[in-house]
Amino acid sequence: MKMRESPLTLTVLSEYELGNALRFAEFRKGIAPGDAALFCAQFEADRSSGRLRIQICNLADVVEEAKRLSATHTLKGGHRGFDILHVATALLLGVTEFLTFDANQRKLAEAEGLKVPL
Repeated sequence: MKMRESPLTLTVLSEYELGNALRFAEFRKGIAPGDAALFCAQFEADRSSGRLRIQICNLADVVEEAKRLSATHTLKGGHRGFDILHVATALLLGVTEFLTFDANQRKLAEAEGLKVPL
């Protein structure tokens, strides 16, 4: 994040998923008690500083695009619902770069023409 010249654009869907994943990791003892709140506070600090930007997107439009992606790619690639929603949102927002740690989500994003850096 510190090396990026421009803010990283996220959606409320990404923000929700991150917060829930952190709380779930703490519940499962994957991170220490209190770390979920600490990491969420760090996220908010990055947002307040302008390093992160939350972009609003119409959920109905996202779901329609996700349906198209699912019909086109899931039988061949086995894509999960939330992964599809994230790619659909990126496409609707017109982004050119998509960041993911998930190899299968990477394949979907690349199949739809998004640049996915390593």
